[in-house]
Amino acid sequence: MSADFPSHAAASTKTEEPRRKLKLGIAGMGRGFLVMRPTLALHPDIHVVAGMDPRAEARQRFVRDFGAHSYESFEALCADADVDAVYIASPHQFHREQVQIAARYGRHMLVEKPMALTLDDCRAMTDAANAAGVCLIVGHSHGFDTPVRRTRQLIQSGAFGRLRMISALNYTDFLYRPRRREELQTQLGGGVIFSQGSHQIDVVRTIAGGRAASVRAYSGVWDPQRAAESAYSALLTFEDGAAASMVYSGNAHFDSDEFCGWVGETGKRKDQRNYGAARRLLNSMAPGEEDALKRDRGYGGPNYIQPNLASSSNAARVHHEHFGLLIASCDRADLRPGPRGIAIYDDEGVRFDPLEDPTVPRSEVIDELYAAVIEGKKPIHSGEWGTANLEICLAILQSSRENREIPLLHQINAI
Repeated sequence: MSADFPSHAAASTKTEEPRRKLKLGIAGMGRGFLVMRPTLALHPDIHVVAGMDPRAEARQRFVRDFGAHSYESFEALCADADVDAVYIASPHQFHREQVQIAARYGRHMLVEKPMALTLDDCRAMTDAANAAGVCLIVGHSHGFDTPVRRTRQLIQSGAFGRLRMISALNYTDFLYRPRRREELQTQLGGGVIFSQGSHQIDVVRTIAGGRAASVRAYSGVWDPQRAAESAYSALLTFEDGAAASMVYSGNAHFDSDEFCGWVGETGKRKDQRNYGAARRLLNSMAPGEEDALKRDRGYGGPNYIQPNLASSSNAARVHHEHFGLLIASCDRADLRPGPRGIAIYDDEGVRFDPLEDPTVPRSEVIDELYAAVIEGKKPIHSGEWGTANLEICLAILQSSRENREIPLLHQINAI
């Protein structure tokens, strides 16, 4: 692994003062929290000290798992003097209010993507954090992934000339996994554009580095029973002349992990025999059962399955996370980041830039939060960055609705 991407497996041989741990509070114990849970349990630089969720069963499970305080209200969580920062993993529509409350209490924040659902909300959140002098980081998104950052580093080296074009595609079963009603309503942040487009846009912007200029897009609601966007195709242009084609389908037909060696988005190997399981499960349910299924599988629910955290750093999680197939085309090479490293197709042939397997899943997210809060480093995924990502999500919807190119006005350069 490059020295720019240190592994948490390496132990220092020097006698040093122990690093200060970042004391973290968790707001919302839904899907975002569950995916981040191995990171929260295994990362050496954090200590989970408190959590909040309106569901009593989730709070009870949290106390057992983390030995931490639990609260029913977000304000009570922020009032806990042990909390340095809060991870806001609540539904999208609560982000603005919770960020403003956390800022009043002087708490730093990691906010799940999308940052919010309107640009006005994004600006209010950023202003609140800046006025309070606290950090606001937006994530997780796959722009944090080490293969993505390594690809950007290779492009920045100048060895391959200018970046000209990015092609990114991802085909999943996203819309056919068990969903709450709000997750199937665009106005409440449902569908693939807000939840999945946020990932793909972040990846593309990280690799391109420059300011995006415009979007021309198509998006589709293909299933009247799940009346939110299930797919989009977008052309994103940049001020420096580069362009990115972004395609996403969550319709549970083709699975683009076939292009990634059957390593899934979270870095784990997939069993191809499970193809079609999402649609089969949905078709087997009676009307009204979907909400209950998602609730019962949730954290603290009667059908919740405890992950094997002891093996999260070895055989159960063997490669880096990814977000489908991506090819970055430069003057003298095409670069293809993947879960094991970066394939480089240049004038001399094909070679591979390998990356060590991660020992802590999604460690990059906590690394950036820790560096910002404890070490005072400027974060990459700031409120301004999250606002720029949301602007593109909204522009995809607007472009599809109005059948025209949409100029972008709130973009920033990558750090």
